[in-house]
Amino acid sequence: MAEVYNWQIGREMEYPYPEARPERQWGAVFDLNKCIACQTCSLSCKTTWTNNEGQEHMFWNNVETKPYGSYPLGWDQEILDRLGVQEWGSDGVYDGDTIFEVRDFDWESMAMDDDPDTMHSEGIEGYIPEDEDWAQPNLGEDEPAGEAVESDTHIEEDHHPTWFFYLPRVCNHCTFAACAGGCPVQAIYKRQEDGIVLLDEESCQSFQECVRACPYGKSIYNPVEMNSQKCVGCYPKVEQGLVPQCFENCLGKIRMHGWVNRPDQADPSAPVDYLVHEAEVALPLYPQLGLEPNVYYIPPINVPTDYLYQMFGPGVEEAQETYRKARRGDEEYRKLRGVIQLMGSTEWRIEEFEVTEEEAIGYDKDGHTVARVPMEEPRYERDRFDDQHDAYRLDIT
Repeated sequence: MAEVYNWQIGREMEYPYPEARPERQWGAVFDLNKCIACQTCSLSCKTTWTNNEGQEHMFWNNVETKPYGSYPLGWDQEILDRLGVQEWGSDGVYDGDTIFEVRDFDWESMAMDDDPDTMHSEGIEGYIPEDEDWAQPNLGEDEPAGEAVESDTHIEEDHHPTWFFYLPRVCNHCTFAACAGGCPVQAIYKRQEDGIVLLDEESCQSFQECVRACPYGKSIYNPVEMNSQKCVGCYPKVEQGLVPQCFENCLGKIRMHGWVNRPDQADPSAPVDYLVHEAEVALPLYPQLGLEPNVYYIPPINVPTDYLYQMFGPGVEEAQETYRKARRGDEEYRKLRGVIQLMGSTEWRIEEFEVTEEEAIGYDKDGHTVARVPMEEPRYERDRFDDQHDAYRLDIT
């Protein structure tokens, strides 16, 4: 068992393998304030990657309604219950156990080799979902929580008394991937060139230990092919400088794909690094699990902070307030507003960006302009009276 440094929990932790970060890391930011659960992302992914026999239950991209929706059923409640007490210190350091530590397993006594009799995931807390847990991907959709709102209720608070929000999920291509740590035959590996986590289906021997180990439920067993399968990060597109399918087809324009670095190596001119490390408005999902996931979320501003704190950890309240200020048009947060408006603006990966007085501009790796969006929506006013139709207009903008 190795000691690795997980910056998201602010400390070293146990992991089956020594720390080995890729040359650069596939990363993403999802803005939960803009997701409308149209499921176009889910459909585009499924028609591209999981439309074969044995994959009927597979949604490498899915969208859940929180707090009641989950796919597979109850995945987050199940793993959080197994994790036990999850406490964060005032200094932002996670004081509880990760899924690699909660079992107090003697890793030193277990040889980490490709012997199938050696189950690496014995020391990783997890479970294999039941077949029926995959049966209803949209269970709980649009079901609200909170207090009932009467017809004459006037909402003045930042948080709505009745609320829900949509949570789109893909494989996080984690820095410390539990699926890779749990595979007894080392069929799962992390690409050095981009940090995408892939599963070699020819090497897979159907132990389903990756299914059990992944706390996010993103390693899924195919009973027809008799092997596990998972999101591939759309690596053929990524290699060409393009964004993944679910990003390109997102109607709500909530997604930004790019490279993400550790805080001490962050590039503020790169959009994902900027949102995560400089603006500090994008946070990882359940960082206390210990995987250092590389998909980050801008938390919804109208949801109670206490609920979001468990999902995204320390910093969620500050992230909400920063986002509110950017939406209000505060000049101090103009740069942040520009990056948010660049989301979904191009099929090409934005490697660098800049925000001018009039527009936000995105560039590819060669410095070519691939996106250009106005900072303010054009406003057109028409005459109140329409001579052609001899009528007054109710809306002139």
